Amino acid sequence: MCHGSLPCNERMDYTQASASQTLTAANPASNKPEKPTLVRGMSFLDAVLLLVGGIIGSGLFLTSSDVAKTTYTPLIFMSAWIVGGIVSLLACLSVAELGSMFPEAGGQYVYLREAYGDFPAFLYGWMIFSVNVTGSNATIAAGFAAYAGAIIAPLNATRPIFSIGAWTFNMGHATAISAIVFLTWINVVGLRPAVILQNIATWAKFIAIAGFLVLGFLIGHGSWHNATQPIPGHVGFLSLASGFGVALIAVFWVYDGWVYATWVAGEIKDPQRNVPRSLIYGIAIVAAVILAVNVLYLYAMPMQQMAMQDTVGQAAAQILFFPAIGRWFSALVAIACFGAAACSILSGARVYYAMAADGLFFQKLAEVHPRWRTPAFSLIVQCIWSCALVLTGRYDQLFTFVMFISVIAYAAAASSIFVLRRKRPDMPRPYKCPGYPWVPLAYCVICGAWALNALWSKPFESLAGVGIMLIGAPAYIYWHRAKRKPAVL
Repeated sequence: MCHGSLPCNERMDYTQASASQTLTAANPASNKPEKPTLVRGMSFLDAVLLLVGGIIGSGLFLTSSDVAKTTYTPLIFMSAWIVGGIVSLLACLSVAELGSMFPEAGGQYVYLREAYGDFPAFLYGWMIFSVNVTGSNATIAAGFAAYAGAIIAPLNATRPIFSIGAWTFNMGHATAISAIVFLTWINVVGLRPAVILQNIATWAKFIAIAGFLVLGFLIGHGSWHNATQPIPGHVGFLSLASGFGVALIAVFWVYDGWVYATWVAGEIKDPQRNVPRSLIYGIAIVAAVILAVNVLYLYAMPMQQMAMQDTVGQAAAQILFFPAIGRWFSALVAIACFGAAACSILSGARVYYAMAADGLFFQKLAEVHPRWRTPAFSLIVQCIWSCALVLTGRYDQLFTFVMFISVIAYAAAASSIFVLRRKRPDMPRPYKCPGYPWVPLAYCVICGAWALNALWSKPFESLAGVGIMLIGAPAYIYWHRAKRKPAVL
């Protein structure tokens, strides 16, 4: 069965395909006008900044307390973050080969489609649309609203605007929705404006975090003695092992976003080379930043104190410097959230675009705007659902549920490398996974072990994630049948 926009049988070499499309467009005898397509307007640096900016959001400044609660000792605490970085790197090394084989919009959706067929791919895309990306957009935008309100008094997130029964529309809702709508508009009117805004936000985030780290270690009022102080109380080996697995839920959430570079592969220049490089370089930079920031948290406070903080980053800044710095730190987190939202909104819409191009989602979402050359309708529908999740206030719970199934989906996508090496051994692979088959095998085994621990430790959240994904099955049946209907002449 032929999938996607590429020819059936063995897919053409992308260089040859581009040349063929150029000749067709230049041929005056062509009977059909060429449909507008996405533009390859992202450089290698743009792709790296997309990945890094998308991962480093509010989670880095909030979730360390959750990790501290279940890891108990500084050594295990830092080990969880190191393991998260290593596992993410294994994923990127595995997926990089697939990204070089299929440098088109959709990323993991495409890999699952090519290896396992339409149904698993659709369920992945459904999860991305229904909860993963849109829920992430709502979460990040709400975080931006909360921290922006801490800086600018009129934007106080809790200030009510109007009420309908027991439900209140407050300034936090208004600010979050405004951010999503603005970022969507920027993305609709062109790839370059969206990329420029994303890059500016990411560089601003880098500069602010670098200042926090350098000043924190040089002049901050911390103590390395904290790194030797566990949370008081005896904890058995089984509790430590289970707690480590639970901590990885939060750790994987913080590292989540490395897939962004694959979702936008259809718009990256020289994708066979730059998609793999952006994955590997990007995740290495992210891991370095995450580890450095968590070392600074340990320098600022002992584990017991860290475990009690709701906003651990802000607490660390106040301890290292002075209490009034909390306002400035809020600005840092607001910038981080805004930049992460920009990356998420740009990337996610490309998955639904790919699904629609395959006839497995609303057909309008497969259209590219003739002037701006962006998946405008895909971006707009994503915006509407993200804003709806902001209004419900339930996005945090939904996103927690879906983390379980997200890790399984990532492992399934990485396992596609085994299937495709068998099914398509002669297909060009500009980049090959180093350490094959051990690298992708190790990633899949680790994800499987983590999933079993999560299922045992948090069965309700894990099974709820599966339920959310399976809700998409009836929708697949509808679109699959519609796709098979003969066209009416």
